[in-house]
Amino acid sequence: MSILFTPIRIGSAIVPNRFVRSATHDYMADDEGNVTEANVSLYRRLAEGEVGLIITGHANVQPSGKASPRQTAVFDDRFVEGLARVPAAVHRFPTRIFLQIAHAGRQTKPKDCGCVPVSPSAVYDPATKVMPRELSGSAIRVLIADFIAAAVRAKRAGFDGVQLHAAHGYLLSSFLSPHTNRRLDEWGGPVENRARALLDILGGVKAACGGDFPVIVKLNSTDFLDGGLTLDDAVRIAGMLEAGGIDGIEVSGGMAEAGKGSVWPGHRSEADEGYFVPNASRIKRAVRVPVFGLGGIRTLAVAERIVQDGLVDLVSLSRPLIRDPSLVKHFREGLVERSECISCNKCFYPRGIRCAELVKKVRP
Repeated sequence: MSILFTPIRIGSAIVPNRFVRSATHDYMADDEGNVTEANVSLYRRLAEGEVGLIITGHANVQPSGKASPRQTAVFDDRFVEGLARVPAAVHRFPTRIFLQIAHAGRQTKPKDCGCVPVSPSAVYDPATKVMPRELSGSAIRVLIADFIAAAVRAKRAGFDGVQLHAAHGYLLSSFLSPHTNRRLDEWGGPVENRARALLDILGGVKAACGGDFPVIVKLNSTDFLDGGLTLDDAVRIAGMLEAGGIDGIEVSGGMAEAGKGSVWPGHRSEADEGYFVPNASRIKRAVRVPVFGLGGIRTLAVAERIVQDGLVDLVSLSRPLIRDPSLVKHFREGLVERSECISCNKCFYPRGIRCAELVKKVRP
């Protein structure tokens, strides 16, 4: 049997195979952030399709952290009942599901978050055309408490764990980056200070939810910006997270301002699949917790090679599972060897993610 279809432990969670649905904003919540039937159906289909671990789209831990319309919210107890519908649907299958909790930081707009966007430092964002407001020390402590409270809600709702979103220029990522974190206090400067907020959140979640409640992180390995986060710093942060009790690390990179995010368009050869896997492999050599690799992986043989060769422990997919939520099952059954996804990036549709190529095929 292929190693891809063997189980792996992430903290206390037993994941039945090595395939991960990487967090993807689905644009399917209602205008207030409540879970809808469309959300539930999306995750149910992924579980039916035998995805080992589903990581949900980002759920904002504060109203100010809303990144875009129709985003799932987790900043108040009133959302717990709706959120609980998702793991209830998924747990009819062996699949595990983690809630990604996040704050958009300066990568949002006042019309979406209802305020002046916030950041560790007041550094203009040319992508959103926003000059953010610098967070005070007391506001950072409130932010940490709100992340912890969001994780508690996720556990109450029945999720198997949470993922802290510390990638792609969102708020926790911007604390890690010297480009967006120019503070001179305890939250800025050397990498140990820039990682403080993330580490305090991790410690707080473990204390509030119990050490056996899995917490993983989506970690930027590079910002693709001069003066931004480097891979060397990311490796050091990964080590600090492991010491703090992290249960897994998904390695990504990029941010909107760099003009090079994590979702690269265009079809790739097998040799070019997994464009963040080399960075993930570097981090894997420095830690003992499971490491997730990603970056345009489309081919079963590539996925098998990177796990078999010990470069990563799990394979994260996003766009291929929008194209075919049953892709993992089809891989296992030998029906396909490669996803039909062409990486056109037209799936990120503000009325709900869907494969644009399939939509074209069904139109008269």
